[in-house]
Amino acid sequence: MAVTVQQLLQHKQQGRPIVALTAWDYALAQVVDQAGVDIVLVGDSLAMVALGYETTLPVNLDEMLHHARAVRRGVQHALVVCDLPFLSYQESFQQALHSAGRVLKETGAQAVKLEGGYPAMAEIVSRLVQTGIPVMGHVGLTPQAVHQLGGYRKQGKSSETAEKIIAEAIALEQAGAFAIVLEHIPAELALQITQKLNIPTIGIGAGPHCDGQVLVTADLLGLSQWQPPFAKSYTNLRQEITQAVQQFSAEVRGHQFPDPGVK
Repeated sequence: MAVTVQQLLQHKQQGRPIVALTAWDYALAQVVDQAGVDIVLVGDSLAMVALGYETTLPVNLDEMLHHARAVRRGVQHALVVCDLPFLSYQESFQQALHSAGRVLKETGAQAVKLEGGYPAMAEIVSRLVQTGIPVMGHVGLTPQAVHQLGGYRKQGKSSETAEKIIAEAIALEQAGAFAIVLEHIPAELALQITQKLNIPTIGIGAGPHCDGQVLVTADLLGLSQWQPPFAKSYTNLRQEITQAVQQFSAEVRGHQFPDPGVK
């Protein structure tokens, strides 16, 4: 049975942890979906892990749609959420509606995610939800604001910034967001927000008290050359792939592949 927004809310009420991972193509989406995750996020992190950019900022909406279509074709069970990329929703509600509408109409994804919770963003979320578009929020470290934040640094360490993040999360819930990503904030702050909200919190570098956890799948698989300090690699596919390619290369150059005995 496919995961729905309503089921995620039930998971929070039941205390059942929510599992989310990113995907950027059909094959990876099929694997993580069949492994049983609840949410497959077509994150704008694909700008870095799939397209080779230094930040998430260069990826555009058409590129996100291209990847989201491939991911959606590979998913049968999980809820597919697609990031709205930088400058595809911040200018106005009309721009946000156009971008979010294209995501749902052209890819089959069931929800969008956008960053920030300041009053203007909460208003956009509210109007998108009223239009019938499920929205996931994102506060704390918001990578699309990396230059304003001075890098990928932990947010909410002072009482002033912590209160701001709490207020943003509450504003997003009141606006109708069905869940909120909490990125790279102190665990104690994430616990406060999780306890205050009726909607699920999905942590990434936010400690163990969130209602769910998300990782960039390239980090989980050990494919990334660099990964944030809060990520965890469960295997080292980069090394395994390198060894496989080296073995293949050696066998070709040594006339061992294809096997000369096989006709």
